[in-house]
Amino acid sequence: MTKPRTVKLFSKPAVFAWLVASAFLFRRFQLRWGATDAEADGGLPGDDLLSTADLQSTRAITIQAPANEVWPWLAQMGQGRGGLYSYDFLENLAGLDIHSADRIHPEWQDIKAGDRFHLAPAASADLEIGLVDQGNALVLRVPPGSPPGPFDFTWAFVLQPQPGGTTRLVVRERYAYRQWWARCMVEVVEVASFVMSRRMLHGIRTRAEGNS
Repeated sequence: MTKPRTVKLFSKPAVFAWLVASAFLFRRFQLRWGATDAEADGGLPGDDLLSTADLQSTRAITIQAPANEVWPWLAQMGQGRGGLYSYDFLENLAGLDIHSADRIHPEWQDIKAGDRFHLAPAASADLEIGLVDQGNALVLRVPPGSPPGPFDFTWAFVLQPQPGGTTRLVVRERYAYRQWWARCMVEVVEVASFVMSRRMLHGIRTRAEGNS
């Protein structure tokens, strides 16, 4: 008796090609989440602080509030201040002691270039405020003169006023690799960053719209 033939719907090369294509599409999606092509491909304040980037992400959201009502939430960000408006419980599992504020704190509004921006209680995790354009842009960077890590980094928060009193909040991360293996580290970091940044953008929007 002849055995029935087994029909292979997918060959191993086809499955591999599908996985590679899916990974590529997800990577592009998460690196440009919410951003238009013009926002993702155009220049933003702070790009000049890291002139050459090996990897760049640009994520954005529309907020139904004017820029001057969004800015105070950005100005007070940081550990020991207004937090990051993301998943506090995940950040605190890593010992970051983050507690996101639900109101504007006047005592945390006076910021200037050169100030330290805390991400964790340990000073080694600090960033530096590289640019403050009141009501428009806040850019963080690795402090100049700090011990060199595997990559250099900038993190920009840019407010773009839109018609009807709305605002586009555009957040950009730029990485410049210092070690050959930094690429592997950053690719993993960016997936986690996508999850946390998406929550952060929604967190800022919810707070700003609730205050408008």
